[in-house]
Amino acid sequence: MSNPFWSDIVRDLEPYVPGEQPKLANLVKLNTNENPYGPSPKVLEAIAGESGDSLRLYPDPNGSALKQAIAEYYRVSPEQVFLGNGSDEVLAHIFQGLLKHARPILFPDITYSFYPVYCGLYQVPFERVPLTEDFSIRVADYCRDGRDNGGIIFPNPNAPTGKPLPLADIEWLLQHNRQSVVVVDEAYIDFGGETAIALVDRYPNLLVTQTLSKSRSLAGLRIGFAVGDAGLIEALERVKNSFNSYPLSRFAIVGGVAAFADEAYFREVCGRVIDSRQQLVAELTGLGFEVLPSAANFILTRHPQQAAAELMAQLRQRGIIVRHFQQPRIEQYLRITIGTAEQNAQLVMALQQIIG
Repeated sequence: MSNPFWSDIVRDLEPYVPGEQPKLANLVKLNTNENPYGPSPKVLEAIAGESGDSLRLYPDPNGSALKQAIAEYYRVSPEQVFLGNGSDEVLAHIFQGLLKHARPILFPDITYSFYPVYCGLYQVPFERVPLTEDFSIRVADYCRDGRDNGGIIFPNPNAPTGKPLPLADIEWLLQHNRQSVVVVDEAYIDFGGETAIALVDRYPNLLVTQTLSKSRSLAGLRIGFAVGDAGLIEALERVKNSFNSYPLSRFAIVGGVAAFADEAYFREVCGRVIDSRQQLVAELTGLGFEVLPSAANFILTRHPQQAAAELMAQLRQRGIIVRHFQQPRIEQYLRITIGTAEQNAQLVMALQQIIG
């Protein structure tokens, strides 16, 4: 479809396709990496405590209370924290404010599919760097005989593979790539990885993004943030204030502050997801599936004798939704979100019936 009033950029865009959000009863929804457990009760209390009269007023444009909470949690200064409507908006500002150069940026060939979309939207040249045969990121592949790049971005753990990159490898990359920004997208870091935020004070070209959608169960509030050198954050603030000067709602700000205040609940939920992931991997392996090592709240898996598209279709007939990517190298894999123990059991039982 096209329209004579569209700009050239819009006409040529290939938009990101989000995971399906079907409105079906009794659905086992394991396709969008949402946390199967609700947010901290303290978050609900904080949101309920907002008075109705306050909604006629704009929220704090800087989200100062939430910036302070994040800064204290990660032992950085508030000037090193940037906020946005989910990490997707944060990433959009990063592409426009820090990655738009004449030189191409680098990211993995199998990774978050929003990256090439942003490149198309903001006209950022890019090159895909192939993962290794076992779907790992090899940081040496991003240092190309001294050739400059416009920036480097990758998720850690990677998505949709779930494979983590050790912090030592990220530091090696930073030491060998000082001429451009390195963005580490940590949407799933709390399920088994080690955050690179500990390195931001030593490397002024490092920017780390995170979200409260996954590990803190707040996908519905849309809270994302970045931590890095104050100079990088200033660039993002300039873009944000030229685009949307009031990015987070009052509910998001108070809810985010409360989420960081309830460390015990956060640790409990992450632990439950990790335990369920380990159990699910063991059960799928017992059914003959190959499962990539994952430090996320999802797994990427394949069965050597079963076509992934057919498995997905048969699971859907049984009311279970998983994600399938029609992309070279992973077209025979399914990405499965870790659900509750009951949801995972339903998945395993369905797969037993399908495989026979």
